[in-house]
Amino acid sequence: MRHTFSSEQWVPFPVELVFAFFANPANLPHLLPAWQRARVESSRLIAPPTRPVATDPALRFQSPAAGVGSEIVLSFRLMRGLFLRSRWLARITEFIWMSHFCDEQLSGPFAYWHHRHGITREVRESIDGTLVTDDVEYEPPMGPLGEFAHNSYIRPQLATLFAHRRKRLEEILPIAAAQSVRRR
Repeated sequence: MRHTFSSEQWVPFPVELVFAFFANPANLPHLLPAWQRARVESSRLIAPPTRPVATDPALRFQSPAAGVGSEIVLSFRLMRGLFLRSRWLARITEFIWMSHFCDEQLSGPFAYWHHRHGITREVRESIDGTLVTDDVEYEPPMGPLGEFAHNSYIRPQLATLFAHRRKRLEEILPIAAAQSVRRR
């Protein structure tokens, strides 16, 4: 049975910075809890369409980005205290600069996984910022057993992971912004 999960967060940083951060697969482990010991095992990046050129030179980021067809292998611990690692192979299926990108699981811990990362400019209280939205459609593994575990473990775990990601994003984006200024 397919389920959905959604999350959103507004951050006071320009969409160019936030999109560049999320589009670079190397940044994914930094958003996951330390106990998962997540790491990108390999990636095959396919260039996205040409990056729009921001009128402000300070917003012209040169970081790698995973375009449509890119594949990323991530490994991580599924449960705290469990030393066995799970591997997740994901493919980017959609990519539109300063709007969104989607990834789908090709193999991994879920029976099905489709994640739309929305990253759009939004001004709040005269601050030029970015609205980050996540819309996930997923199916637990192991059929009826996975469905049984869905409400008691899987959905709460997703909520915890995305709450952690929101907290980490607030910590990481100021550092990413400062580093991008120093590189200029």
